[in-house]
Amino acid sequence: MRIGGFIKQSLIDWEGKVTSVIFTKGCNFRCGYCHNPYLVLPELIRQTRDMEEVEILNFLSKRRHWLDGVVISGGEPTLQKDLPDFTRRIKEFGLPVKLDTNGSNPDILKQLIRDRSIDCIAMDIKSVLSPPCYQKVNYTTNASLLEKIKQSIQIIKHSGLEYQFRTTVIPQVQTPEEIENLKEQFADSCYIIQEFRDGDILDNHLLINTYHAGVSPQENDCHK
Repeated sequence: MRIGGFIKQSLIDWEGKVTSVIFTKGCNFRCGYCHNPYLVLPELIRQTRDMEEVEILNFLSKRRHWLDGVVISGGEPTLQKDLPDFTRRIKEFGLPVKLDTNGSNPDILKQLIRDRSIDCIAMDIKSVLSPPCYQKVNYTTNASLLEKIKQSIQIIKHSGLEYQFRTTVIPQVQTPEEIENLKEQFADSCYIIQEFRDGDILDNHLLINTYHAGVSPQENDCHK
C-alpha cells in the first residue's frame, strides 16, 4: 500500500464512530475542488515519503480496543493492488473498515464486498451522471469511466452494507437544476449534499480553467 497520510483519531470521518483514517497515494480523477492534491498529482506525490504500512498496522493493533473502526480514503484506495489484503489484516484486529471511493473500480468493490473486507462504503457522486456534467468536476471523465461509476452505484446499493452517496456542491460549477436532479435520482438512497470548502485545492496546482482534455468548465455543455 502506498500511504501518504494517517490520522490517529477522528470523530468526523465515520458518523458516530471514533476512527483512524488512512490516506492512500494516487488517484485516477482530477477534481478541481480536491483538498488532497499531494495525494493525487504525481509531481506532488513524489515530494512526500510513503508511510510504512507496518507502523500503521502496529498502531491499530495496539489501539484496537479504543477505536470503533478504520477509514481508508485517498487519493483513490481502489487503485492499490494490495487493498484487499490490507483491509483483511485490519479486520483481523476486530476493527470495522469504511472505504471512501470515487466508484471507478467496480470489480474491486465486488471483491471487497464478497470477501467481507469492508463494512461501510462512502462514494462521491460528482454531478449528474452524464459525461459533460461529470467532466465539469472531474476533468478526466469519459463515457467508459462513467459506465463504471454507474456499475459501482448499483453494486453499493445492493451490497447489504452501510453506505452513503455524497455530492460536494461547488459554486458556479453544478447548477441548482443539476443538484435537484441528483436529489431526485438518489431519493431512495442514503444521499447527502456537502458544502464546498476552499483551501489548498487541486485547481491551485493546475493551469487556471484548463482541463487535461483542453476544455474549460465554461465551454462544457452539460445536459441532464
